[in-house]
Amino acid sequence: MTYVRTRAPGATRSAATAAVALLFTAALITPVAAEPGAAGQCTFPAKKYSGRPWALQRVLLDELWHQSRGEGVRVAVIDTGVDVKNPQLARAVDASRGRNYLPAKDADGKKVERGKANGTTDLVGHGTRVAGIIAARPAKGTGFVGLAPKATIIPIQQNDAEGHGTARTLAEAIDYAVDAGADVINISQDTADAVKPAPQLEEAVNRALGRQRVIVASVGNDGLGGDVKKTYPASYDGVLAVAASDRNNERAPFSQSGEFVGVAAPGVDMISTVPGGGHCPDNGTSFAAPYVAGVAALIKAKHKDWTARQITAQIKQTAERSVSDHDRLVGWGVVDPVRALTEDAHPIETPTPAEGLTRAEAPTPAELHMGETSQERTARMATYVVVAAAVLVAGLGGTGVAVRDARRRRRRRAT
Repeated sequence: MTYVRTRAPGATRSAATAAVALLFTAALITPVAAEPGAAGQCTFPAKKYSGRPWALQRVLLDELWHQSRGEGVRVAVIDTGVDVKNPQLARAVDASRGRNYLPAKDADGKKVERGKANGTTDLVGHGTRVAGIIAARPAKGTGFVGLAPKATIIPIQQNDAEGHGTARTLAEAIDYAVDAGADVINISQDTADAVKPAPQLEEAVNRALGRQRVIVASVGNDGLGGDVKKTYPASYDGVLAVAASDRNNERAPFSQSGEFVGVAAPGVDMISTVPGGGHCPDNGTSFAAPYVAGVAALIKAKHKDWTARQITAQIKQTAERSVSDHDRLVGWGVVDPVRALTEDAHPIETPTPAEGLTRAEAPTPAELHMGETSQERTARMATYVVVAAAVLVAGLGGTGVAVRDARRRRRRRAT
């Protein structure tokens, strides 16, 4: 499935009018056998995905959820809206805090003033997928569930398939997310041009960071040609920029690289919720970012007093690395949700290079012996010798006593 990426009507390549386009330029979906939408366009609603997606199979969910389920944490999804008709999202979304920053229409087709609608419709499906990866509730008939299944989603509709979202509306959406009480803000979008957008966007990001909001953003899907351009808001200081990894914990081919990449997360064959109900697969850094946002929500729920910097540093520090330092392909490594929640006794402000690799190593298996080793045999024989000697001494001593007593009895009879 390939979506066309466009700028807003009349947009130019100047920094002041750089449009914000959805990350819909992912590579074609790798077929998932016998699963809905695997071979082409996803239709809404879709069939349920019955199994457990691979991105969740790599996580010990029971161990993870023993630490936190994200309860009490609000995650703003600034995207194409979040459809609450999907049963797994109906109880996950706080519609009262939702907002729409695009011209919208109500159920009767009447135009709704921008900023007044609640963002709970999604004609594209992108935002609904993003929200599901973060906080979809468990449901019968599917193994798919959000990483933080007790977190609450604030739906903020700011873009659509035509790319009508702009840097200005994205800045407004970020400011609103902060005012609405979001603890974590997920932005699966980037600027359409390789230029820094108008300063309003960076100012909004800085305001959110200053109020201790964690901002997670996808790095972009233009990596097939080796593109290393910066994308915004992912490359702003303080934003946790997320690349996409594959099943081998390596950078997905489409994922952009650069020094601004913070971490990577699964972004290939990502199963998630779609409008109306059911699930579809998709690829992209758009779906890696909410994976990390879900982890951020779990940490925030467990450590309510941690700063945004501590939360992002914890995610980076506990990621699985193939090198000891930062890597421009996957940042500090592929996020490890369980480690992020369990190796948290000493909160840190910034990630540090590892001494050696932090990638989990398989335990060294004990040697399997069909019999005892030569060392064991020697020790056993030595024990036998010692025991036998003791028995011999005791036996000889006992024999001497018996002989002496017999001689005394013979003397008494003779007298």
